[in-house]
Amino acid sequence: MTMKKLSVMVSTALAAAAFFVMPAQAEEGKIEAGIFVNDIDLSGLTQDEAAKEIEAYVAGFGDAQITLHAPEEGEIIVSAADLGLQWGNREILDEAVNFGRDGDVLQCYKELRDLQYQNKVYQVSFDFDKDKIRSVIEENAEQYDQEAVNATLQKTENGFEVTEGQSGRVVDREGTTAAVYDYLSEEWDGSACDVDMEVELSEPQGTAEDLEKVKDVLGTFTTSYSTSGGSRSANVANGCNLINGRTMYPGDEFSAYEAVAPFTEENGYHMAGSYLNGQVVDSLGGGICQVSTTLYNAVLRAELEVTERYNHSMIVTYVDPSADAAIAESSGKDFKFKNNLDYPIYIEGYTTPDKQITFTIYGVETRDSSREVVYESEVLEKTVPDTETIYTDASQPVGYCSVQSAHIGYKARLWKVVRENGEEVSREQVNSSSYMKAPRSATVGVATEDPGAYNAIMAAVASGSVDQVKAVAGAYRGGDPAAIQAASDAAIQAAADAAAAQAAADAAAAQATAQPAEGQPQPEGAPAQPETPPPAPAE
Repeated sequence: MTMKKLSVMVSTALAAAAFFVMPAQAEEGKIEAGIFVNDIDLSGLTQDEAAKEIEAYVAGFGDAQITLHAPEEGEIIVSAADLGLQWGNREILDEAVNFGRDGDVLQCYKELRDLQYQNKVYQVSFDFDKDKIRSVIEENAEQYDQEAVNATLQKTENGFEVTEGQSGRVVDREGTTAAVYDYLSEEWDGSACDVDMEVELSEPQGTAEDLEKVKDVLGTFTTSYSTSGGSRSANVANGCNLINGRTMYPGDEFSAYEAVAPFTEENGYHMAGSYLNGQVVDSLGGGICQVSTTLYNAVLRAELEVTERYNHSMIVTYVDPSADAAIAESSGKDFKFKNNLDYPIYIEGYTTPDKQITFTIYGVETRDSSREVVYESEVLEKTVPDTETIYTDASQPVGYCSVQSAHIGYKARLWKVVRENGEEVSREQVNSSSYMKAPRSATVGVATEDPGAYNAIMAAVASGSVDQVKAVAGAYRGGDPAAIQAASDAAIQAAADAAAAQAAADAAAAQATAQPAEGQPQPEGAPAQPETPPPAPAE
Protein backbone atom coordinates (compact mmCIF):
# COMPACT_ATOMS: atom_id res chain seq x y z
CA MET A 1 0.00 0.00 0.00
CA THR A 2 1.41 3.40 -0.94
CA MET A 3 1.75 6.20 1.54
CA LYS A 4 -0.66 8.24 -0.55
CA LYS A 5 -3.50 5.69 -0.26
CA LEU A 6 -2.93 5.23 3.48
CA SER A 7 -3.11 8.96 3.99
CA VAL A 8 -6.45 9.12 2.16
CA MET A 9 -7.96 6.31 4.33
CA VAL A 10 -6.83 7.92 7.55
CA SER A 11 -8.26 11.26 6.44
CA THR A 12 -11.58 9.58 5.59
CA ALA A 13 -11.77 7.82 8.98
CA LEU A 14 -11.00 11.06 10.80
CA ALA A 15 -13.68 12.83 8.85
CA ALA A 16 -16.20 10.08 9.63
CA ALA A 17 -15.26 10.20 13.26
CA ALA A 18 -15.77 13.94 13.34
CA PHE A 19 -19.18 13.52 11.66
CA PHE A 20 -20.15 10.78 14.14
CA VAL A 21 -18.84 12.07 17.46
CA MET A 22 -20.15 15.59 17.40
CA PRO A 23 -23.92 14.71 17.32
CA ALA A 24 -23.44 12.05 20.05
CA GLN A 25 -21.78 14.59 22.31
CA ALA A 26 -24.46 17.14 21.62
CA GLU A 27 -27.26 14.70 22.39
CA GLU A 28 -25.51 12.72 25.17
CA GLY A 29 -27.94 10.41 27.00
CA LYS A 30 -30.59 10.66 24.26
CA ILE A 31 -31.70 7.91 21.92
CA GLU A 32 -30.85 8.54 18.28
CA ALA A 33 -33.58 9.55 15.84
CA GLY A 34 -35.22 6.72 13.91
CA ILE A 35 -35.17 4.12 16.70
CA PHE A 36 -38.48 2.43 17.54
CA VAL A 37 -39.83 -0.32 19.83
CA ASN A 38 -42.78 -1.73 17.92
CA ASP A 39 -44.74 1.44 17.08
CA ILE A 40 -43.18 3.58 19.80
CA ASP A 41 -40.83 6.31 18.52
CA LEU A 42 -37.97 6.61 21.02
CA SER A 43 -36.17 9.40 19.14
CA GLY A 44 -34.64 11.94 21.51
CA LEU A 45 -35.83 10.18 24.70
CA THR A 46 -33.67 9.42 27.69
CA GLN A 47 -33.44 5.84 28.90
CA ASP A 48 -35.91 6.45 31.76
CA GLU A 49 -38.36 8.21 29.45
CA ALA A 50 -38.16 5.37 26.96
CA ALA A 51 -38.70 2.76 29.70
CA LYS A 52 -41.92 4.47 30.81
CA GLU A 53 -43.19 4.58 27.23
CA ILE A 54 -42.54 0.88 26.70
CA GLU A 55 -44.05 -0.13 30.06
CA ALA A 56 -47.19 1.88 29.28
CA TYR A 57 -47.37 0.17 25.90
CA VAL A 58 -47.15 -3.31 27.48
CA ALA A 59 -49.68 -2.40 30.17
CA GLY A 60 -52.09 -1.42 27.40
CA PHE A 61 -52.55 -5.13 26.67
CA GLY A 62 -53.54 -5.86 30.28
CA ASP A 63 -57.27 -5.90 29.53
CA ALA A 64 -56.93 -8.57 26.85
CA GLN A 65 -59.24 -11.48 27.67
CA ILE A 66 -57.65 -14.89 28.16
CA THR A 67 -60.00 -17.87 28.38
CA LEU A 68 -58.80 -21.08 30.00
CA HIS A 69 -60.97 -23.95 28.80
CA ALA A 70 -61.85 -26.57 31.43
CA PRO A 71 -63.55 -29.99 31.07
CA GLU A 72 -67.27 -30.26 30.27
CA GLU A 73 -67.34 -26.88 28.49
CA GLY A 74 -66.17 -25.09 31.61
CA GLU A 75 -64.02 -22.02 31.35
CA ILE A 76 -62.05 -19.57 33.45
CA ILE A 77 -62.01 -16.04 32.01
CA VAL A 78 -59.27 -13.70 33.17
CA SER A 79 -57.33 -10.74 31.85
CA ALA A 80 -53.67 -10.66 30.91
CA ALA A 81 -53.09 -8.37 33.90
CA ASP A 82 -54.61 -11.02 36.20
CA LEU A 83 -51.86 -13.37 35.07
CA GLY A 84 -49.07 -10.91 35.82
CA LEU A 85 -48.45 -9.42 32.35
CA GLN A 86 -45.09 -7.64 32.22
CA TRP A 87 -42.39 -6.47 29.81
CA GLY A 88 -40.20 -9.47 29.06
CA ASN A 89 -37.09 -8.37 27.09
CA ARG A 90 -35.90 -5.26 28.89
CA GLU A 91 -32.45 -5.67 27.34
CA ILE A 92 -33.69 -4.07 24.10
CA LEU A 93 -33.75 -0.69 25.87
CA ASP A 94 -30.00 -0.88 26.52
CA GLU A 95 -29.47 -1.77 22.86
CA ALA A 96 -31.61 1.16 21.74
CA VAL A 97 -29.80 3.63 24.00
CA ASN A 98 -26.36 2.44 22.84
CA PHE A 99 -27.23 2.08 19.17
CA GLY A 100 -24.51 3.75 17.06
CA ARG A 101 -22.26 4.17 20.10
CA ASP A 102 -20.91 0.69 20.84
CA GLY A 103 -18.16 -0.78 18.67
CA ASP A 104 -15.36 0.74 16.59
CA VAL A 105 -15.65 4.10 14.90
CA LEU A 106 -16.37 2.78 11.44
CA GLN A 107 -19.11 0.43 12.71
CA CYS A 108 -20.83 3.19 14.65
CA TYR A 109 -20.53 5.51 11.66
CA LYS A 110 -22.13 2.91 9.40
CA GLU A 111 -25.03 2.28 11.88
CA LEU A 112 -25.84 5.97 12.14
CA ARG A 113 -25.49 6.46 8.39
CA ASP A 114 -27.92 3.57 7.75
CA LEU A 115 -30.33 5.02 10.34
CA GLN A 116 -30.77 8.05 8.07
CA TYR A 117 -32.34 5.83 5.42
CA GLN A 118 -34.11 3.12 7.47
CA ASN A 119 -35.53 3.09 11.01
CA LYS A 120 -34.23 0.60 13.57
CA VAL A 121 -37.25 -1.25 15.06
CA TYR A 122 -37.03 -3.50 18.12
CA GLN A 123 -39.84 -5.93 19.03
CA VAL A 124 -41.11 -6.05 22.60
CA SER A 125 -41.86 -9.47 24.13
CA PHE A 126 -44.30 -10.32 26.91
CA ASP A 127 -43.65 -12.15 30.14
CA PHE A 128 -46.02 -13.39 32.87
CA ASP A 129 -45.93 -14.25 36.55
CA LYS A 130 -46.04 -18.05 37.01
CA ASP A 131 -47.19 -17.71 40.63
CA LYS A 132 -50.20 -15.64 39.58
CA ILE A 133 -51.07 -18.12 36.83
CA ARG A 134 -50.84 -20.98 39.31
CA SER A 135 -52.95 -19.10 41.86
CA VAL A 136 -55.75 -18.46 39.33
CA ILE A 137 -55.78 -22.13 38.34
CA GLU A 138 -55.75 -23.44 41.90
CA GLU A 139 -58.56 -21.12 42.94
CA ASN A 140 -60.83 -22.21 40.09
CA ALA A 141 -59.85 -25.75 39.08
CA GLU A 142 -61.48 -27.66 41.92
CA GLN A 143 -64.98 -27.11 40.54
CA TYR A 144 -63.98 -29.05 37.43
CA ASP A 145 -62.34 -31.97 39.25
CA GLN A 146 -64.33 -35.17 39.36
CA GLU A 147 -63.05 -38.10 41.36
CA ALA A 148 -63.34 -41.58 39.92
CA VAL A 149 -66.18 -43.55 41.50
CA ASN A 150 -65.27 -47.15 42.16
CA ALA A 151 -67.65 -49.97 41.37
CA THR A 152 -69.56 -50.93 44.52
CA LEU A 153 -71.69 -53.67 46.00
CA GLN A 154 -75.06 -53.43 47.69
CA LYS A 155 -76.53 -56.35 49.60
CA THR A 156 -80.23 -56.88 49.06
CA GLU A 157 -82.74 -59.60 49.91
CA ASN A 158 -81.88 -61.29 46.64
CA GLY A 159 -78.11 -61.17 47.05
CA PHE A 160 -75.57 -58.61 45.92
CA GLU A 161 -76.10 -55.93 43.28
CA VAL A 162 -73.14 -54.37 41.47
CA THR A 163 -73.03 -50.66 40.65
CA GLU A 164 -70.54 -49.90 37.90
CA GLY A 165 -67.84 -47.31 38.52
CA GLN A 166 -67.29 -44.01 36.73
CA SER A 167 -64.09 -42.54 35.33
CA GLY A 168 -62.73 -39.42 36.95
CA ARG A 169 -60.69 -36.43 35.92
CA VAL A 170 -58.63 -33.80 37.66
CA VAL A 171 -57.13 -30.57 36.39
CA ASP A 172 -53.33 -30.87 36.31
CA ARG A 173 -52.39 -27.72 38.21
CA GLU A 174 -48.70 -27.72 37.42
CA GLY A 175 -49.15 -28.90 33.84
CA THR A 176 -51.75 -26.23 33.14
CA THR A 177 -49.58 -23.53 34.72
CA ALA A 178 -46.67 -24.49 32.46
CA ALA A 179 -48.84 -24.71 29.32
CA VAL A 180 -50.46 -21.32 29.90
CA TYR A 181 -47.13 -19.66 30.66
CA ASP A 182 -45.37 -21.16 27.63
CA TYR A 183 -48.13 -20.10 25.25
CA LEU A 184 -48.46 -16.55 26.56
CA SER A 185 -44.73 -15.86 26.80
CA GLU A 186 -43.81 -17.42 23.44
CA GLU A 187 -46.80 -17.20 21.09
CA TRP A 188 -49.27 -14.62 22.38
CA ASP A 189 -49.76 -11.56 20.14
CA GLY A 190 -51.60 -9.40 22.66
CA SER A 191 -55.12 -10.18 21.49
CA ALA A 192 -57.87 -12.21 23.18
CA CYS A 193 -56.98 -15.89 23.16
CA ASP A 194 -58.02 -19.36 24.32
CA VAL A 195 -55.86 -21.93 26.13
CA ASP A 196 -56.88 -25.48 27.04
CA MET A 197 -56.26 -26.67 30.59
CA GLU A 198 -54.31 -29.88 31.12
CA VAL A 199 -56.49 -32.71 32.47
CA GLU A 200 -55.51 -36.08 33.93
CA LEU A 201 -57.97 -38.98 33.70
CA SER A 202 -58.34 -41.64 36.38
CA GLU A 203 -60.06 -44.99 36.05
CA PRO A 204 -62.28 -46.49 38.76
CA GLN A 205 -61.35 -49.57 40.74
CA GLY A 206 -63.26 -52.77 40.32
CA THR A 207 -65.31 -54.48 37.67
CA ALA A 208 -68.54 -56.41 37.76
CA GLU A 209 -66.49 -59.57 37.27
CA ASP A 210 -64.38 -58.83 40.37
CA LEU A 211 -67.31 -57.95 42.60
CA GLU A 212 -69.49 -60.87 41.57
CA LYS A 213 -66.98 -63.14 43.33
CA VAL A 214 -67.72 -61.49 46.70
CA LYS A 215 -70.27 -63.75 48.39
CA ASP A 216 -68.53 -65.70 51.19
CA VAL A 217 -68.79 -64.79 54.88
CA LEU A 218 -65.24 -64.21 56.12
CA GLY A 219 -66.13 -63.03 59.62
CA THR A 220 -69.19 -61.99 61.62
CA PHE A 221 -69.85 -60.82 65.19
CA THR A 222 -72.82 -59.70 67.26
CA THR A 223 -73.13 -57.78 70.55
CA SER A 224 -76.19 -56.83 72.58
CA TYR A 225 -77.22 -53.39 73.83
CA SER A 226 -80.52 -54.56 75.32
CA THR A 227 -79.94 -52.65 78.59
CA SER A 228 -79.29 -49.34 76.77
CA GLY A 229 -81.71 -46.45 76.93
CA GLY A 230 -83.29 -44.82 73.93
CA SER A 231 -80.55 -42.28 73.21
CA ARG A 232 -77.67 -44.75 73.41
CA SER A 233 -79.62 -47.26 71.31
CA ALA A 234 -80.19 -44.60 68.67
CA ASN A 235 -76.47 -43.81 68.59
CA VAL A 236 -75.55 -47.47 68.10
CA ALA A 237 -78.04 -47.82 65.25
CA ASN A 238 -76.89 -44.57 63.65
CA GLY A 239 -73.20 -45.51 63.77
CA CYS A 240 -73.99 -48.94 62.35
CA ASN A 241 -75.88 -47.40 59.42
CA LEU A 242 -73.01 -45.02 58.66
CA ILE A 243 -70.64 -47.98 58.21
CA ASN A 244 -72.98 -50.44 56.52
CA GLY A 245 -72.53 -51.02 52.79
CA ARG A 246 -68.83 -50.22 52.43
CA THR A 247 -66.86 -51.87 49.63
CA MET A 248 -63.12 -52.09 50.22
CA TYR A 249 -60.58 -53.00 47.54
CA PRO A 250 -57.22 -54.71 48.19
CA GLY A 251 -54.93 -52.27 50.01
CA ASP A 252 -57.76 -49.95 51.15
CA GLU A 253 -57.66 -48.82 54.80
CA PHE A 254 -60.82 -48.14 56.78
CA SER A 255 -61.11 -45.67 59.66
CA ALA A 256 -64.06 -46.21 62.00
CA TYR A 257 -63.77 -42.67 63.35
CA GLU A 258 -63.86 -41.08 59.89
CA ALA A 259 -66.84 -43.22 58.95
CA VAL A 260 -69.02 -42.21 61.91
CA ALA A 261 -67.84 -38.65 62.65
CA PRO A 262 -68.74 -35.89 63.31
CA PHE A 263 -70.56 -36.44 66.59
CA THR A 264 -73.29 -33.87 66.10
CA GLU A 265 -77.06 -33.79 66.19
CA GLU A 266 -77.02 -33.04 62.47
CA ASN A 267 -75.21 -36.34 61.92
CA GLY A 268 -77.86 -38.25 63.84
CA TYR A 269 -76.38 -38.43 67.36
CA HIS A 270 -77.94 -38.00 70.82
CA MET A 271 -76.60 -37.34 74.31
CA ALA A 272 -75.75 -40.63 76.04
CA GLY A 273 -73.26 -42.04 78.52
CA SER A 274 -69.52 -42.23 77.80
CA TYR A 275 -66.34 -42.54 79.86
CA LEU A 276 -64.53 -39.41 81.08
CA ASN A 277 -62.12 -39.07 84.02
CA GLY A 278 -63.20 -42.36 85.55
CA GLN A 279 -66.87 -41.45 85.41
CA VAL A 280 -69.79 -41.96 83.06
CA VAL A 281 -70.87 -38.63 81.56
CA ASP A 282 -73.34 -37.72 78.85
CA SER A 283 -71.90 -36.74 75.48
CA LEU A 284 -73.07 -36.65 71.87
CA GLY A 285 -72.55 -40.07 70.37
CA GLY A 286 -72.29 -41.99 73.65
CA GLY A 287 -72.30 -45.70 72.83
CA ILE A 288 -70.47 -45.39 69.51
CA CYS A 289 -67.63 -47.55 70.83
CA GLN A 290 -69.95 -50.57 70.84
CA VAL A 291 -70.19 -50.08 67.07
CA SER A 292 -66.42 -50.01 66.58
CA THR A 293 -65.95 -52.90 69.00
CA THR A 294 -68.46 -55.13 67.20
CA LEU A 295 -66.79 -54.33 63.87
CA TYR A 296 -63.37 -55.05 65.40
CA ASN A 297 -64.39 -58.57 66.33
CA ALA A 298 -65.82 -59.25 62.87
CA VAL A 299 -62.56 -57.99 61.33
CA LEU A 300 -60.52 -60.27 63.59
CA ARG A 301 -62.52 -63.29 62.46
CA ALA A 302 -62.07 -62.31 58.83
CA GLU A 303 -58.33 -62.15 59.60
CA LEU A 304 -57.95 -58.70 58.08
CA GLU A 305 -54.98 -56.54 59.07
CA VAL A 306 -55.71 -54.31 62.08
CA THR A 307 -53.54 -51.18 61.82
CA GLU A 308 -54.81 -49.20 64.84
CA ARG A 309 -56.78 -50.18 67.95
CA TYR A 310 -57.17 -48.86 71.52
CA ASN A 311 -58.95 -50.28 74.52
CA HIS A 312 -61.38 -48.27 76.67
CA SER A 313 -60.13 -46.44 79.76
CA MET A 314 -62.50 -48.61 81.86
CA ILE A 315 -63.89 -52.06 81.26
CA VAL A 316 -66.99 -52.59 79.11
CA THR A 317 -69.50 -55.37 79.56
CA TYR A 318 -70.58 -56.22 76.03
CA VAL A 319 -67.34 -58.06 75.12
CA ASP A 320 -64.61 -59.88 77.05
CA PRO A 321 -61.61 -57.93 78.36
CA SER A 322 -59.17 -56.90 75.59
CA ALA A 323 -61.75 -57.61 72.86
CA ASP A 324 -62.88 -53.98 72.62
CA ALA A 325 -61.92 -51.16 70.26
CA ALA A 326 -62.56 -47.60 71.47
CA ILE A 327 -62.77 -44.43 69.38
CA ALA A 328 -62.58 -40.97 70.93
CA GLU A 329 -62.41 -37.60 69.22
CA SER A 330 -60.56 -35.74 71.98
CA SER A 331 -57.73 -38.27 72.38
CA GLY A 332 -57.42 -39.29 68.75
CA LYS A 333 -58.40 -42.91 69.41
CA ASP A 334 -59.43 -44.71 66.26
CA PHE A 335 -59.99 -48.23 65.00
CA LYS A 336 -58.45 -48.85 61.58
CA PHE A 337 -57.95 -51.92 59.47
CA LYS A 338 -56.75 -52.74 55.98
CA ASN A 339 -58.00 -55.12 53.33
CA ASN A 340 -54.90 -57.26 53.05
CA LEU A 341 -56.59 -59.83 50.83
CA ASP A 342 -56.41 -60.30 47.07
CA TYR A 343 -60.12 -59.59 46.53
CA PRO A 344 -62.60 -56.84 47.43
CA ILE A 345 -64.59 -57.14 50.66
CA TYR A 346 -68.01 -55.85 51.65
CA ILE A 347 -69.06 -54.68 55.14
CA GLU A 348 -72.63 -55.33 56.19
CA GLY A 349 -73.93 -53.86 59.44
CA TYR A 350 -77.41 -53.96 60.91
CA THR A 351 -79.31 -53.71 64.19
CA THR A 352 -82.41 -55.62 65.29
CA PRO A 353 -85.54 -54.63 67.25
CA ASP A 354 -84.28 -56.64 70.24
CA LYS A 355 -81.20 -54.39 70.32
CA GLN A 356 -78.46 -56.49 68.81
CA ILE A 357 -75.82 -55.13 66.44
CA THR A 358 -74.09 -57.36 63.87
CA PHE A 359 -71.27 -56.77 61.42
CA THR A 360 -70.42 -59.29 58.71
CA ILE A 361 -67.44 -59.17 56.36
CA TYR A 362 -68.05 -60.71 52.94
CA GLY A 363 -65.34 -61.63 50.47
CA VAL A 364 -63.79 -64.56 48.66
CA GLU A 365 -62.98 -67.43 51.03
CA THR A 366 -59.52 -68.88 50.36
CA ARG A 367 -58.92 -70.49 53.78
CA ASP A 368 -59.14 -74.25 54.15
CA SER A 369 -62.47 -75.50 55.48
CA SER A 370 -60.66 -77.50 58.18
CA ARG A 371 -59.15 -74.31 59.62
CA GLU A 372 -60.87 -72.69 62.61
CA VAL A 373 -59.97 -69.38 64.28
CA VAL A 374 -61.11 -68.47 67.80
CA TYR A 375 -60.15 -65.65 70.15
CA GLU A 376 -59.56 -66.11 73.86
CA SER A 377 -59.45 -63.38 76.51
CA GLU A 378 -56.98 -63.85 79.36
CA VAL A 379 -57.26 -61.72 82.52
CA LEU A 380 -53.81 -61.12 83.98
CA GLU A 381 -54.74 -58.90 86.89
CA LYS A 382 -57.92 -57.72 88.60
CA THR A 383 -58.12 -54.77 91.00
CA VAL A 384 -61.29 -54.15 93.00
CA PRO A 385 -61.85 -50.58 94.32
CA ASP A 386 -61.86 -50.54 98.14
CA THR A 387 -63.12 -46.98 98.66
CA GLU A 388 -66.07 -44.83 97.70
CA THR A 389 -66.05 -41.24 96.46
CA ILE A 390 -68.65 -38.57 97.19
CA TYR A 391 -68.93 -35.25 95.36
CA THR A 392 -71.01 -32.31 96.62
CA ASP A 393 -72.89 -30.13 94.16
CA ALA A 394 -74.02 -26.73 95.44
CA SER A 395 -76.12 -26.20 92.30
CA GLN A 396 -78.41 -29.12 93.22
CA PRO A 397 -80.87 -29.17 96.14
CA VAL A 398 -80.68 -31.49 99.12
CA GLY A 399 -82.42 -34.65 97.97
CA TYR A 400 -80.55 -34.91 94.68
CA CYS A 401 -78.24 -37.91 94.49
CA SER A 402 -76.67 -39.51 91.41
CA VAL A 403 -74.77 -42.76 91.97
CA GLN A 404 -72.30 -44.44 89.64
CA SER A 405 -71.25 -48.04 90.03
CA ALA A 406 -67.68 -49.07 90.72
CA HIS A 407 -65.48 -50.27 87.89
CA ILE A 408 -63.03 -53.08 88.50
CA GLY A 409 -59.55 -52.55 87.10
CA TYR A 410 -58.17 -55.18 84.73
CA LYS A 411 -55.04 -56.10 82.86
CA ALA A 412 -55.78 -58.52 80.05
CA ARG A 413 -54.65 -59.78 76.70
CA LEU A 414 -56.32 -61.38 73.69
CA TRP A 415 -55.10 -64.55 72.00
CA LYS A 416 -55.71 -65.74 68.46
CA VAL A 417 -55.96 -69.53 68.42
CA VAL A 418 -55.88 -71.45 65.15
CA ARG A 419 -57.07 -75.03 64.96
CA GLU A 420 -56.91 -77.42 62.04
CA ASN A 421 -59.11 -80.49 62.09
CA GLY A 422 -59.88 -79.68 65.72
CA GLU A 423 -56.23 -79.54 66.86
CA GLU A 424 -54.51 -76.33 67.93
CA VAL A 425 -51.67 -75.43 65.56
CA SER A 426 -50.86 -71.88 66.69
CA ARG A 427 -51.52 -69.38 69.47
CA GLU A 428 -50.65 -65.73 68.94
CA GLN A 429 -51.15 -62.69 71.19
CA VAL A 430 -53.29 -60.12 69.41
CA ASN A 431 -53.17 -57.26 71.91
CA SER A 432 -52.87 -56.31 75.57
CA SER A 433 -55.10 -53.91 77.50
CA SER A 434 -55.12 -52.08 80.79
CA TYR A 435 -58.36 -50.77 82.30
CA MET A 436 -58.38 -48.36 85.22
CA LYS A 437 -60.40 -49.02 88.36
CA ALA A 438 -62.96 -46.48 89.49
CA PRO A 439 -64.63 -46.44 92.91
CA ARG A 440 -68.34 -46.34 93.43
CA SER A 441 -69.28 -42.68 93.57
CA ALA A 442 -72.15 -40.35 94.30
CA THR A 443 -72.84 -36.73 93.44
CA VAL A 444 -75.12 -35.21 96.07
CA GLY A 445 -76.92 -31.87 96.17
CA VAL A 446 -76.24 -29.65 99.21
CA ALA A 447 -78.17 -26.47 98.33
CA THR A 448 -80.69 -25.64 101.12
CA GLU A 449 -81.70 -22.88 103.50
CA ASP A 450 -82.48 -25.41 106.24
CA PRO A 451 -79.43 -25.74 108.57
CA GLY A 452 -80.66 -29.11 109.82
CA ALA A 453 -80.90 -30.49 106.29
CA TYR A 454 -77.47 -29.13 105.42
CA ASN A 455 -75.87 -30.63 108.54
CA ALA A 456 -77.54 -33.97 107.92
CA ILE A 457 -76.36 -34.28 104.32
CA MET A 458 -72.85 -33.10 105.20
CA ALA A 459 -72.73 -35.69 107.99
CA ALA A 460 -73.61 -38.33 105.41
CA VAL A 461 -70.84 -37.01 103.15
CA ALA A 462 -68.39 -37.12 106.07
CA SER A 463 -69.23 -40.77 106.65
CA GLY A 464 -67.69 -41.60 103.29
CA SER A 465 -70.56 -43.99 102.61
CA VAL A 466 -72.55 -43.72 99.39
CA ASP A 467 -75.35 -45.68 101.06
CA GLN A 468 -75.59 -43.11 103.87
CA VAL A 469 -75.72 -40.28 101.31
CA LYS A 470 -78.44 -42.10 99.37
CA ALA A 471 -80.45 -42.68 102.54
CA VAL A 472 -80.39 -39.04 103.68
CA ALA A 473 -81.03 -37.69 100.17
CA GLY A 474 -83.89 -40.13 99.72
CA ALA A 475 -85.44 -39.20 103.06
CA TYR A 476 -85.44 -35.48 102.24
CA ARG A 477 -86.75 -36.21 98.79
CA GLY A 478 -89.62 -38.22 100.30
CA GLY A 479 -90.41 -35.56 102.93
CA ASP A 480 -91.34 -37.95 105.79
CA PRO A 481 -90.10 -36.29 109.04
CA ALA A 482 -89.58 -39.64 110.79
CA ALA A 483 -87.56 -41.00 107.90
CA ILE A 484 -85.55 -37.77 107.77
CA GLN A 485 -84.76 -37.98 111.48
CA ALA A 486 -83.76 -41.64 111.30
CA ALA A 487 -81.55 -41.12 108.25
CA SER A 488 -79.94 -38.04 109.83
CA ASP A 489 -79.20 -39.86 113.10
CA ALA A 490 -77.70 -42.78 111.21
CA ALA A 491 -75.54 -40.46 109.09
CA ILE A 492 -74.27 -38.59 112.16
CA GLN A 493 -73.35 -41.85 113.85
CA ALA A 494 -71.68 -43.14 110.67
CA ALA A 495 -69.67 -39.95 110.38
CA ALA A 496 -68.55 -40.28 114.01
CA ASP A 497 -67.58 -43.90 113.44
CA ALA A 498 -65.64 -42.97 110.30
CA ALA A 499 -63.83 -40.19 112.15
CA ALA A 500 -62.93 -42.53 115.00
CA ALA A 501 -61.69 -45.18 112.60
CA GLN A 502 -59.56 -42.64 110.80
CA ALA A 503 -58.13 -41.33 114.04
CA ALA A 504 -57.22 -44.86 115.11
CA ALA A 505 -55.60 -45.53 111.77
CA ASP A 506 -53.61 -42.30 111.97
CA ALA A 507 -52.45 -43.13 115.50
CA ALA A 508 -51.34 -46.59 114.46
CA ALA A 509 -49.47 -45.20 111.52
CA ALA A 510 -47.76 -42.59 113.71
CA GLN A 511 -46.72 -45.26 116.22
CA ALA A 512 -45.36 -47.47 113.47
CA THR A 513 -43.33 -44.56 112.14
CA ALA A 514 -41.99 -43.67 115.58
CA GLN A 515 -41.01 -47.26 116.43
CA PRO A 516 -39.81 -49.03 113.28
CA ALA A 517 -39.37 -52.78 113.41
CA GLU A 518 -35.96 -54.11 114.41
CA GLY A 519 -33.60 -54.07 111.47
CA GLN A 520 -35.92 -51.84 109.45
CA PRO A 521 -34.22 -48.63 108.29
CA GLN A 522 -35.73 -45.31 109.32
CA PRO A 523 -37.49 -43.68 106.35
CA GLU A 524 -35.91 -40.48 105.10
CA GLY A 525 -38.23 -37.51 104.72
CA ALA A 526 -41.94 -37.53 104.02
CA PRO A 527 -43.46 -40.34 101.99
CA ALA A 528 -43.83 -39.53 98.29
CA GLN A 529 -47.29 -38.43 97.22
CA PRO A 530 -48.90 -40.36 94.39
CA GLU A 531 -49.23 -38.50 91.12
CA THR A 532 -52.63 -37.35 90.03
CA PRO A 533 -53.33 -39.02 86.70
CA PRO A 534 -54.19 -36.73 83.79
CA PRO A 535 -57.86 -36.53 82.82
CA ALA A 536 -58.90 -39.41 80.59
CA PRO A 537 -60.62 -38.50 77.31
CA ALA A 538 -64.28 -39.24 76.74
CA GLU A 539 -65.00 -42.52 74.98
